[in-house]
Amino acid sequence: MMMNHSLDANLIFVMVAAFAAGLALGAFYFITLWHTVQRLPAAHGPTRLMLVSFVLRMTVVLAGFYLIMGGEHWERLAAAMLGFIIIRKILTYLLGPQKVVEEIRCINLGR
Repeated sequence: MMMNHSLDANLIFVMVAAFAAGLALGAFYFITLWHTVQRLPAAHGPTRLMLVSFVLRMTVVLAGFYLIMGGEHWERLAAAMLGFIIIRKILTYLLGPQKVVEEIRCINLGR
């Protein structure tokens, strides 16, 4: 009986770790994207900047998901993807369109 309890605790730990890794990968991906978009107006080669940023972001995220999956553990990948999607929602709320609208209003009001 103790073996099942230990196995369940280990499985829960692995799934929580995969979820946290998905949060970290998502934060890296979307914050890097946000910084790239912020730099576009001043970039000498905006196409090159977007392409290099995209390749870097995708390489890191895909390698991270592959390592999290650890072979044939799709459950870990699902937990990581859930974390990735949740951090996307959080960052969209924190850095998203409502901030841009507030900045435009401040500019139009002369503040």
